[in-house]
Amino acid sequence: MDFHPSQLPILKTFEIDNESQVSDAVSEMIKLGFSDHQSAIKVLMTNEKEQAKKIGFLIINEINFGLRKTKQERDVRYWIFHHDKTHFAMILISSKALHELGY
Repeated sequence: MDFHPSQLPILKTFEIDNESQVSDAVSEMIKLGFSDHQSAIKVLMTNEKEQAKKIGFLIINEINFGLRKTKQERDVRYWIFHHDKTHFAMILISSKALHELGY
């Protein structure tokens, strides 16, 4: 990887502290779409490892289900990394948009 995912242009940032917030955030992500723009979506999660794993798993599953349900392209790339001392970050972007940005 020649770049760090934090270098991608960000369309919108969501901060998710617990699993109950995932559905609302994902439904907004689906409305925004992934292939309609050349930018990524950032999700900030807690730095607690087990909680972040659950949130990340739910996000990926709900995005795949939501994109399939709305008949959108499901080719979404994602990375998870330490954002700062209190957050993990997940960056989500369409593979097509990533290619168009030159990555």
